[in-house]
Amino acid sequence: MPTELEKLRDQIDSVDSELVALLAKRAALTEQVGMYKSKVGLPVYVPAREAELIEQRCEQAKAMGVPPALVEDLLRRIMRESYHTQNKRYMCCAPEVENIVVIGGAGALGRIFVDMFTRSGYKVDILEQNDWPKADEMFATASLVLVAVPIKLTEHIIARLDNLPESCILADITSTKAVPLNAMLNTHKGPVVGLHPMFGPDVSSMVKQVVVVCHGREEDKYQWLLQQMRVWGAALQETDAQEHDDSMVFIQVMRHFSSYVFGAHLLTENPSLDRLISLSSPIYRLELAMVGRLFAQDPALYTDIIFNNKDSIAVLTSFRDTFDNALDMLKKGDKGAFIKLFFKVGAWFGDYSKQSLVDSKKLLLKANDDRTISE
Repeated sequence: MPTELEKLRDQIDSVDSELVALLAKRAALTEQVGMYKSKVGLPVYVPAREAELIEQRCEQAKAMGVPPALVEDLLRRIMRESYHTQNKRYMCCAPEVENIVVIGGAGALGRIFVDMFTRSGYKVDILEQNDWPKADEMFATASLVLVAVPIKLTEHIIARLDNLPESCILADITSTKAVPLNAMLNTHKGPVVGLHPMFGPDVSSMVKQVVVVCHGREEDKYQWLLQQMRVWGAALQETDAQEHDDSMVFIQVMRHFSSYVFGAHLLTENPSLDRLISLSSPIYRLELAMVGRLFAQDPALYTDIIFNNKDSIAVLTSFRDTFDNALDMLKKGDKGAFIKLFFKVGAWFGDYSKQSLVDSKKLLLKANDDRTISE
């Protein structure tokens, strides 16, 4: 005879089966939503709609005695999947566009834009190193030329684009902006815009992904391109090229360089990686994973990001000085100075530090789900 526990487990299995069936039903509906959005040009991601949906379901959960945080976690994961199901076709925001040329379109990041433009109904040509003999033919009808090559090649490639039609938009997706944008403005007399997608080639869609926009010339002529990225679900952040580069030295250079040095030091010390992972709590596993993630990617890309920012040496030297200062406190046993600086840094972060505590807790709970599953 089944035990009481076995009966309860059978009921749980039945409910779980119903959940799967409901998820399948929901997925079919969101696919229809995606088809409708592609017809009328609505963006995949609508922040207000998502916030409203989560708020309503959390209120319902509270009324039914279900933890709202659990419902929110489930909904966010389900919605992330629904965005993926909607990532098939998009409305073309500029049907009049004749042709788009993506230089470096076979590369990791270039492929994403080629794919997204194609899904939106544009005619797209890819120009790689061996295709330059027919470049003039491609450019003759181009409405947009997008430069998607490694940083070290960007200026050289831009210099070859002095024969584009004057109405053609010239854009780039380089992770530095001041130098490429200036090069494009000097080479091309028509519309120019600098873009920096703040994501890697492993993203499944552009939903909620940040794309930095640095305006160049004739902004009205490339509004369709910005709108097209919004339809894809991207979050556009506008700034000038120098402010972008000044920010990237902290957002990218310091972070990548720190991870590089951390990894290099682990190599030097050669501890057991498996042992480090097994002894780590979720937050340390996440931090170690972010370091490991760097070394699973293209070294040339990160080398260019670090080496090609003109402020890298100055900021990283200052970072080293701060490190040395903290190390000096440790050597002297000066806990008072250490704590004083700790409070000063906390005050600089302000309310963001408290919000980070909340946000990181959610991440840590999700990270621990892979390690411990309990009923």
